[in-house]
Amino acid sequence: MTNTRAELWALAHTERAALAADLAGLDDEQWARPSLCGNWTVEEVVAHLTAAASLGRMRWLRSVLGARFDFDLHNARRLAEHLGATPAETLTRFRAVVTSTTGASGHTAAWLGEVVVHGQDIRRPLGLATVPSIEAATAVAGFYASRDFAVPSKTHVDGLRLAATDGPFTTGNGPLVSGTTLALTMAMAGRPAYLTDLTGPGVAVLRDRLTPAR
Repeated sequence: MTNTRAELWALAHTERAALAADLAGLDDEQWARPSLCGNWTVEEVVAHLTAAASLGRMRWLRSVLGARFDFDLHNARRLAEHLGATPAETLTRFRAVVTSTTGASGHTAAWLGEVVVHGQDIRRPLGLATVPSIEAATAVAGFYASRDFAVPSKTHVDGLRLAATDGPFTTGNGPLVSGTTLALTMAMAGRPAYLTDLTGPGVAVLRDRLTPAR
C-alpha cells in the first residue's frame, strides 16, 4: 500500500510531536551530547530538523547556490539560523514547525525520513525508548530502498535482500539482512550503530559499506 502525501505529512507531524515530547525532559548535558549524525550535538540535530521543515523549494535553491553546492555548508548555515540561544529556545522553534508541510521538494517521504532518522540519531545516544510507528518506518524504508536522495540509501543495500521482522517491508535480492523496519531504515541511512540490531549473511556486506575507509 502506498501512502498519499496527506498521509505522509500526518505521519511526519505525529513523529515530530513525539520527538518534541521526548526533548522536553532533557537537561543541558543531554542537549550537548553527540548524536549519531556526524559531529552534530542533539541540539544541532533539532535545529537542522527545524530548518528542514522551514525551507521551501526557492529558499533551498538560493541557499544551495549561495553555498556553491557545498551541501555541508548549506546545512551548517541553515542549522545556525534555527539554533536558539538556549536549548529551550531551540525546542520552541522546533515545536513551531511540528505541523509544517514545507519541504524543499515534493518527496514527502523524504521529509518524513528526516524526523524518523534524526529522531533516532537523538534518541539512541540518550537511551530514549520511543520509536517511530511501523507505518512511518515502512514508508521511509520503501523510499530509501528505491533511490539515493539525501543519503545513498539504495546504493548501501544494492544486491542485498532486506526483510523486516516486525512489518511488511521487504526489498531486493541477494544475501539476507533482517531486523526491525527501523533498524533496516537506519542502516540504509548510513548509521552503523544499528548494524548490531540486524542479522543475516548480508550484514557483513552492509558493514563493509558503512564503515569509513581508514
